[in-house]
Amino acid sequence: MSLDTAFERVSLPLEDPFTISRGTQTEAENVIVRITDEGGMTGVGGAAPSAHYGETAATVEAVLPDLLAVVESVGDPHAIREIESRMAAAIGGNPAARAAVSIAVHDLAAKRLGVPLHRLWGLDASAAPATSYTVGLDETERVREKAAAAVEAGYPILKIKLGTDRDRELIDAVRAAAPEARLRVDANEAWTPREAVAKSEWLADRDVEFVEQPVPAADPEGLRFVYERSALPIAADESCVTLDDVPAIADRCDIANLKLMKTGGLPEARRMIAAARAHGLEVMCGCMIESNTSIAAAAQLAPLLDYADLDGSLLLAEDPYDGIGMGNGEIRLEGQERAGTGARSE
Repeated sequence: MSLDTAFERVSLPLEDPFTISRGTQTEAENVIVRITDEGGMTGVGGAAPSAHYGETAATVEAVLPDLLAVVESVGDPHAIREIESRMAAAIGGNPAARAAVSIAVHDLAAKRLGVPLHRLWGLDASAAPATSYTVGLDETERVREKAAAAVEAGYPILKIKLGTDRDRELIDAVRAAAPEARLRVDANEAWTPREAVAKSEWLADRDVEFVEQPVPAADPEGLRFVYERSALPIAADESCVTLDDVPAIADRCDIANLKLMKTGGLPEARRMIAAARAHGLEVMCGCMIESNTSIAAAAQLAPLLDYADLDGSLLLAEDPYDGIGMGNGEIRLEGQERAGTGARSE
């Protein structure tokens, strides 16, 4: 068997500027990978690199030739374990680049077998939780408008970005605009430990479900301080990057948040989920701002999750790829007719 590989860099404009405590984004640089077998069947995957984790579209493009050379030398998309281990040996770090190749290999392998990826793994499609829809930082009135529009569009779970001196004002505006919505908040490391504990009190009064990454990942004892005193459950994102981080956060949070762009591939994501469960943690899968070439793959993991935050493609002005249906926030794996991850070019 022989495999042909290719990749291209794409710039995807956002529907609205997206701001978190670290900065603002108006477009997403993704790199799309394609792996094609002798019969012309193609698997696709996407990288959505984050400079916060040391990757850019340029670094992804720089290492992809070596990663794809591994795929071509193995020559069999079903030899997933061999491909994954040889990629890790060939290129250290660079998880978004490795994730794109991992996704494309899995997509092609499942397509060749004629089944959706979650069925290949034996997962129960009906167990997928609904995804949240993220509202980024903005002027208070604009945040209120975005929250109201998201609820009107059918998304019952909102994740609100915080990390400003207007946090209470922002949450009150969202609550007024969406009184029935389930709310989660994400500070993206912006608070001090004592600030996080204090804010958890009034966030709990506004029926917020949990707080994501309240303090810097560089302050693990600060995270423990918050976890032990918070009025709300705590999710770890920036503190939970690799498999080795799972035992380290087990006594510092309630929820482990993994992302394919952090794990470097689907097998590692599944290992992190299993490790989190073994340590008594709940599990969420999040995303960067991504094309469906990677969001559709993350959606295949949904039956293994307690929470999903897979709205990356929903924040784009347009996506060259269609994916898994997420109307009303539901991750609609049941009845998925497309084999593979479900990503297809428009």
